[in-house]
Amino acid sequence: MSDHFDGDSPLGSFDAALTVPDATARPARAPGFVARLAKRRALAALPALEAGRLTIHLPDGAVHQGGTPGAAQHATMWIDDEAFFGEFARRGDIGFGESYMAGHFRTDNLVSLLEIGIRNEAALPQVTWLTRLLNVGNDIQHRLRPNTRAGSRRNIHAHYDLSNDLFALFLDPEMVYSSAYYEREDDTLEQAQQQKFRRLAEAVGLHADAHVLEIGCGWGGFALFAARTYGCRVTGITVSQEQYDFAAARVRAAGLQDRITIRLCDYRDVQGQFSHIVSIEMLEAVGREHWPTFFAVCHARLAPGGAIGIQTIGMPDHRFEVYARHADWIQKYIFPGGMLPSIGALLEASSAGTPLTLRWMDDIAPHYARTLREWRLRFFERLDDVRALGFDDRFIRMWEYYLASCEAMFATRQISTLQLVMARAGE
Repeated sequence: MSDHFDGDSPLGSFDAALTVPDATARPARAPGFVARLAKRRALAALPALEAGRLTIHLPDGAVHQGGTPGAAQHATMWIDDEAFFGEFARRGDIGFGESYMAGHFRTDNLVSLLEIGIRNEAALPQVTWLTRLLNVGNDIQHRLRPNTRAGSRRNIHAHYDLSNDLFALFLDPEMVYSSAYYEREDDTLEQAQQQKFRRLAEAVGLHADAHVLEIGCGWGGFALFAARTYGCRVTGITVSQEQYDFAAARVRAAGLQDRITIRLCDYRDVQGQFSHIVSIEMLEAVGREHWPTFFAVCHARLAPGGAIGIQTIGMPDHRFEVYARHADWIQKYIFPGGMLPSIGALLEASSAGTPLTLRWMDDIAPHYARTLREWRLRFFERLDDVRALGFDDRFIRMWEYYLASCEAMFATRQISTLQLVMARAGE
């Protein structure tokens, strides 16, 4: 196991400026009691900030500052509606994101603002007894989106079937929707995505005689890479109709029908055995209660001597149980039914009924932070096209918050990006 970024990062500083459209300023309205109380407490907490600097402009023109003087990381907030304070106090991270979607505040650097918030959790807590109480409805809603066969199709449809044209605006030409891997400072997104594929393929040991089952094949990027690079056979499965249609058409256009089969199929319904199994950022959509089933299926479908390569976003073990009990903004608005595994929970699930063991693991979280920044830059370069597809400004702010908040979490190592290889004990 290794972490390439505890020392000097090969990425260097990636400071591409992003031009984010401001929300339309709205007339200030009188805040309610909770908002007034939360405002006083938030402003009083500013001197306690220990990481970065934060400047807040209020509707009445007052300016408040906090943090370490001269700190390199700085963000400015313009509060256009003081309802923001009440929403944050009541709903924590969900209220913060919803306030941004509603245009209650603006900022000159959303990622830095979110990073400062993460690094100063003690002074500006996002989880309190009040947020837990008032978010019970969101917790219940999340639990009502289980990843059964029918539930998985609904949950995947809600995000991945939004529009192939939308995803094409900001993904690389191969339509890869997972963390890239940057080997050099000047790598393009396209190069880094292919490097990610190669890294995982080499780790799992692909070769010309391999028959790979790809669980969650997306728009077909890895299947095409594996067939072209190694000459192996690939069976890719997805429960997204949009992805299935797109990937199958790409295989036909490439003339690789003899090597690649794309199926509209739940992982629980796959038959046969495969020398290798690869799953890239699909495990997050399985659901905690179904992780043992997922690994049991992998064990049943893996031929003797085979290996499994997985890339998944991960939650630190020390935060996992609290995270698993409460829904967050990402689960409510972006990935219904989603659940990030921790390493401990993943290994517990895999060992519950199978002899699968961990053979290799790496955390590439900083690569995901850069990937997300690239996606966000491309997204904003194509805003006119986003609107032409029928997506309104609220959706744009929601999508911006999604990309920026994930970037901030990877950059601060609140979450990780795990690449791992598993095989049966004794083989």
